[in-house]
Amino acid sequence: MRIVLFYSGVDSFNYFTDQLCQEFTRRDHEVFILNLQNPSADDPHSYHYFTDFLKQKVDMAVGFDGFGIKDELFIELWNELNVPVVNILMDHPLRFHPTMEKHPRRYIQFCCDQNHVSYVKKYFSDSVAHTAFMPHAGTLAQSESFKPYEDRKYDILFSGTYYAPQQELNRINEYFPKGDVMNQFYMTMADYMLTHSRETTEQAALSTIRQTGLDVGQNQLKTIFRCCEPLDWMIRMYHRERVVKTLADAGLEIWLLGRGWENHPSAQLSNVHQIDDRIPFAQTLPYMADARINLNVMPWFKAGTHDRIFNILLQHSLPLTDSSSWIDENFQKGKEIAVYDLEELDKLPDIVNELLGNKEKAEEIIDRGYEKVRKNYTWTNCVDQIIRTLEQEEV
Repeated sequence: MRIVLFYSGVDSFNYFTDQLCQEFTRRDHEVFILNLQNPSADDPHSYHYFTDFLKQKVDMAVGFDGFGIKDELFIELWNELNVPVVNILMDHPLRFHPTMEKHPRRYIQFCCDQNHVSYVKKYFSDSVAHTAFMPHAGTLAQSESFKPYEDRKYDILFSGTYYAPQQELNRINEYFPKGDVMNQFYMTMADYMLTHSRETTEQAALSTIRQTGLDVGQNQLKTIFRCCEPLDWMIRMYHRERVVKTLADAGLEIWLLGRGWENHPSAQLSNVHQIDDRIPFAQTLPYMADARINLNVMPWFKAGTHDRIFNILLQHSLPLTDSSSWIDENFQKGKEIAVYDLEELDKLPDIVNELLGNKEKAEEIIDRGYEKVRKNYTWTNCVDQIIRTLEQEEV
């Protein structure tokens, strides 16, 4: 096959694109990666060379979160060339209503959470005919030689960004002025989400609608969901803040890799260390491999996955994460993965101390989890599913 992939302004997506390219190429498919950042004409990923690639039949285009798919230019192009496009969503579909309502004719959408699939089927079945669950994928380490658990530099590492939760919530004021009925609705919803950690964003919206007695039709409901994005960010940052603060207050040594951690309430504690504020996604993997425990806080995916968990295990480190129904069904807690409960964070320091103090148990979990991910959740499995879906679905 001849396949088009895309580079965008999102570093992690570019890394994922490279992994897809390697796997497609390994199978003798011909791949062109178009850089949407509009590089110079002599760049091998420029529109100039893209035009040359299009002179022969293209069999498929694959993008993340709508890049290379959602713009009018690409909708017209892929329709004119009759090319099937695959959109891999890495975030909640509530962020992508316009893409789901208007996209190329031959369209397949994958979601990383089973609840997201249900959301699409319930609210966008008339415009998205082909949607399915696809777990995230992890990258196999370049070497099978890993530093001994006891010799690793970091006790606990968290790789990811941090923004003050209130800062994210305040974005609602940009949508609706203070005092407006919808502004009040979202503030009520925010309070609800803070005390109901097992509900999804859309479930929280529906619960708040019932609680406030708001009378909404189907189109209004979809608009309410669409405007929930600031709350979706707020709640994940709120729990990132809580998890890190809980460990920091317990005196545990924790290292933070990513933007914004200087604004965390515990940033000035002597046992809280900031490594770097921004490094390329690929360079985070060696840091993971040099940590005994890598912390994860799910981005409010209650029936889904996260690539951080898979990459941690493939770097032969121990993921400590809150769970989801998908994780519960596919991983053995305490045997293939280590978990904590957002509603019982007082137990988190003891969980960490036990894992740090029991090298044998930690290594057994890592070994079992590594084998599970190596066989089932790599970019090889991702490409398998893409090709299988393209062959089976009448797109």
